Amino acid sequence: MEVFCTRSGCPRPQNFFADLDDSATLKTIQQKYCTACGMPLILVGRYLPLKLLGKGGFGAAFLARDRYTPGMRRCVVKQFQPSGNLTQTQLQVAHQLFEREAEVLEELGNQHDQIPNLYAFFELTVPSLQANSQDKFFYLVQEYIDGKNLEEELQEKGKFSASDVVELLRGILPVLQFVHEHGSIHRDIKPSNIMRHRNGRLYLLDFGAVKQVTSAVAVKGSTGIYSQGYAPPEQMSGGNVYPSTDLYALAVTAVILLTGKEPAELFDAYNNCWNWRSHVSVPSAIADILDRMLLVTPNQRFQSAQDVLAAIASATAPPVSPPPSTAKAVPQSNQSPSRQSAFSTLELLSGAGLSGFEGGLFGIAIYNLLNSLPITLAVTTFILGILIFAQTRRWADMKDLLILIGITLAIILFIPALQGGQTVPNILLVALVTGAAAIAFAAIFRLIYKLLSLIF
Repeated sequence: MEVFCTRSGCPRPQNFFADLDDSATLKTIQQKYCTACGMPLILVGRYLPLKLLGKGGFGAAFLARDRYTPGMRRCVVKQFQPSGNLTQTQLQVAHQLFEREAEVLEELGNQHDQIPNLYAFFELTVPSLQANSQDKFFYLVQEYIDGKNLEEELQEKGKFSASDVVELLRGILPVLQFVHEHGSIHRDIKPSNIMRHRNGRLYLLDFGAVKQVTSAVAVKGSTGIYSQGYAPPEQMSGGNVYPSTDLYALAVTAVILLTGKEPAELFDAYNNCWNWRSHVSVPSAIADILDRMLLVTPNQRFQSAQDVLAAIASATAPPVSPPPSTAKAVPQSNQSPSRQSAFSTLELLSGAGLSGFEGGLFGIAIYNLLNSLPITLAVTTFILGILIFAQTRRWADMKDLLILIGITLAIILFIPALQGGQTVPNILLVALVTGAAAIAFAAIFRLIYKLLSLIF
């Protein structure tokens, strides 16, 4: 088995121990030491660093195995070692800072499933490579995320699309919202600190630079822990940092993934602005959101991750169809005749037949009463005109005409003078003939009207 030495100045950190290939020996052996520098390899008797994952100015990260778990769980051991020759007081301050940040990370990781859990933190004092001195190392042990960070994805797959970046923002902004609401600022967001698990879930890593908020608005007296090119001006100058500080770094991460270029290639130091749009094709609404996150002045950026999420939701929402007209319909009784609903053929012919039948009954009654054909024709025509007008205005319908016919027929039957000596069948026959004639006239009129409307 290969075990990696965590001493930063070790000349040959890889160590090979054949006896550790035996699981029984691996779980029971007390300690192993680096063959090059004498550094204890099994950290606090529990964690075996297997390989170096990455290294920075403030320490390194190692893939390790936990001997105290049944399956020898994989984990990440992160080492924090202040640079330079520090006094005892300075080492104590560094230890307090390390312990405080470990507590913050433990709280965040235990409450959010996109932040790695903290398993342990401890310090280790070992003999130095220099005679008569000792070195003190600080360690964090975190959950191992099996996947690749976005920097590795960029190198392997090439530039991200606009939809990929929107997915990234939607995946990480809720994590930042959670971090900020719990009184912390991440301060080191960049592609290598965002990991995509094999299952597709995004994780925010490297909370070693997390700073607790000491006021409701900002972190005062920011230290110099940041990544060049990703940090906004207020962070690089050592001033206060804000939630919008993290939003700036996330936007830089987005444009780097979109363009595939380094920050120095996109930032115009002379004009103090980012020139990235010409390198990619991104919907203007999304580009505007990123540009606002990249503004130099903190209070001009979005002030919270939730604000950015809301802007993205608005920018990507599908267009909304205009609502239907809410104008109220004019009541039918107040409409002009030309705007009333048209009569169907059945209504037209039925109305004509009933009107003709009623006209026939009136004609019989009036002729038998007055014995004058001209007067009978005039009165009957007048009555038919009234009936037709009432139907066109929809004051009378089929039901009303049937009632009127019934009343007229009853009057004729009960007043013998109106019958003129005719039998009831004869009276009904005459009325049916007049009704049929009215139907025929109406049909001819409708046909002529349609023909004329087609011509003109």
